[in-house]
Amino acid sequence: MNTTSEQDRDTASPRIRPPLLFLGCLILGLVLDRVLLPPFALPETAWVRWVAGGGLIFLGIAVFAAGLWNFSRAGTPVPGNRPVRALVTTGIHGLSRNPVYVGMFLLYTGIGLAARSSWILMLVLPIAVIMRYAVVAREEAYLERRFGGAYRDYKVRVRRWL
Repeated sequence: MNTTSEQDRDTASPRIRPPLLFLGCLILGLVLDRVLLPPFALPETAWVRWVAGGGLIFLGIAVFAAGLWNFSRAGTPVPGNRPVRALVTTGIHGLSRNPVYVGMFLLYTGIGLAARSSWILMLVLPIAVIMRYAVVAREEAYLERRFGGAYRDYKVRVRRWL
């Protein structure tokens, strides 16, 4: 006898796993740095790159970890291919509906600055478009199906990114 409800099987079904997207673009950016001329120059001063890049890396890890911690505290899984158990709206999720993704963007950008890779930085825009339409849009539709008015109220109160 199967007692699993349809709601317990429904997921956001993202078209791409965000960590794989960021990692793939990071690798692509590094490869493009080696085979093509950079589209723009970044500061050559090492301390400037490391302070700016290191700061973004640190901030990205902190925001990412805070988002994961919130999900863990609520007892809900992080991967979009698993059903959510709770709508998380407090803590860092009270500032951004997608703090884990914001953390990934900050970390990615920090790595690009620290590595002095203009190609990595150029790929931020395509990543943002892919994340918005192939991941976040699907997650938002799923959360609205799952939590209805509570999620719609949350969307009104809290920005998608920052």
